[in-house]
Amino acid sequence: MPSHRVAREGTGTFQMCLAVPGRVVDLFGDDPAFRSANVDFCGIRKNVNLAFTPEAEPGDYVLVHVGFAISRIDSDEAHRTFQYLKSIGALKEEGYAV
Repeated sequence: MPSHRVAREGTGTFQMCLAVPGRVVDLFGDDPAFRSANVDFCGIRKNVNLAFTPEAEPGDYVLVHVGFAISRIDSDEAHRTFQYLKSIGALKEEGYAV
């Protein structure tokens, strides 16, 4: 699961930025640079840019970071990632339905 750590100023702690898996529901646009999708994240749907994953199709799972699908992953990997994020409380912390 791609991530990087960012120091929280003055706290001595780190905040982690995650790429979260989601399932592509619908596609929008024909131009690969501006193609987007409606992506389902545990019941929450958001529009996501597919510039880095033009091969994504409805039903595929993609890793999304800051509004961009950065790679396709298989459903087993998506489910393992959901379970891990749920176990560490990251889904609840980010407001995703679990």
